Formats: sequence, C-alpha cells, structure tokens
Amino acid sequence: DSQDYVGFDTITQQMERKFLKRGFNFNVILVGESGMGKSTLVNSIFSSHLVDSQGRRTAQEVIRKTTEISPVTQTLEENGVRVRLTIIDTPGFGDQCNNEGCWVPVIKYIKDQHAAYLERELKPQRDRVINDTRVHACLYFLNPGSRGLRPLDVEVLKRLTEVTNVIPVIAKSDSMTVEERTVFKRRIKEELVFHRIAVYPYPSEEDGEEDRLLNSSIRDLVPFAVVGSEEIIDVNGTPVRGRRHGWG
Repeated sequence: DSQDYVGFDTITQQMERKFLKRGFNFNVILVGESGMGKSTLVNSIFSSHLVDSQGRRTAQEVIRKTTEISPVTQTLEENGVRVRLTIIDTPGFGDQCNNEGCWVPVIKYIKDQHAAYLERELKPQRDRVINDTRVHACLYFLNPGSRGLRPLDVEVLKRLTEVTNVIPVIAKSDSMTVEERTVFKRRIKEELVFHRIAVYPYPSEEDGEEDRLLNSSIRDLVPFAVVGSEEIIDVNGTPVRGRRHGWG
C-alpha cells in the first residue's frame, strides 16, 4: 500500500546534499626534514598556492623551532563540493644535530585536536556543526638520498602511526633513476614490515571486493614517489606543471 511508504530510500541523498552544501574538513599534516618540497607538493596536489615554503634559503636564516606548528586553512570548491582544507606544516624534522624528542610537539598536536573534537562532541549543548580539526592524514616525507629508513624515521613513524593515518612519500623522486627508485621502494616496504609499521591504507575485514582490489593496488605503490612543482613550463606548445632539468 502506498500509505506505508516512509521514504528511507531517499535519506542518503538528502544527507548527501546537505553534506556537500555544507562542505567537509580535510586536515593534512606534513612531516619531514627541511628542503624535501613539502609545501611545493601540497600546492601541486591541490593545483593552487596554499602554503608558503618555510624552508631556509640561506645558511644565515634561523632554523624554525620544533614547536612552530602552523595550520593554514583554505576553502576549495570543485563541482559544487566544498572542502575546507587545512595544511598543518611542521618544522623540518631531523634538521638539528640532536633530534631526540623532536616528534613530541607533533604527536601532542595530533592528540590535542582529537581530544578537543571529542570534548565538543560530548557536550550536551553541542553545535550542530562541529569544527573538525582532527588530523585526518599525515604525509611523511622520506629523503631520496638516504639508504632507507633512518633510525629517526623508524622512531617517528612508529609514534605517528599510533595517532593518525600515515602516507609515506619519497620526496623529490626525480632525483633518482627509475632503477634506484624501484630498489628504494622495495627497501622501504621491507623495512616497514620489519619494524611492524602499518601505513595507510590498512587491510580491513569490512572492505568490499572492489575496495580490497583498489587498496591492494594502492599498497603496491606505497611509498608514493612524488615530484612537486609550481612552475608552468611549455612542452611542445602545451603548458604543463613540471620541473626542467639539464637532462630533460
């Protein structure tokens, strides 16, 4: 009988419309040593200048303090979907002679955001829209010049993976040959397994067949070899975002 129709079937569309109109937050933290192209990569991924580089250009510049964690929020809109993107930049890791405890402010920041969100969530008179400042993902930059994971990387990755989704990336991977990159990737994969460091995406019992296939293909690519550039160069009359080297 048509009288019995409640309309559960349209509820997801209604929620989706509301959600897309309101937009959502996506918060990414960048961790890695100075000069690894962290800002450039983020600006390349989102095709806009979101963050200024905090890297030192000369030896005279003062090294940023490990406590300076600076979030920058921008609203991006694409096909009617609004994303409030927050990029949380951390000072270069492993830039000092003594890096003991340099990860503490970063872990504290991530935990503080979680606690603040939970507190807002648990209030009886809570806002209808809670500003979500939780760190959703961490891009961890690996130095292409290292032989693999340094003891500092292992230490920091172990702690980071306990508090957020870590995506390891090989920075400035255009500085390696294709063969070197293959070897480096394999070594990093083996070391992550050896040190029992679980990076994103994780295998889950709840994933459907499609997700499982997608995630396994992504896992094959991890750590992602990345190159960022904010320079538009002309390739046979077509403007592309890229890097121009002496060798091509």
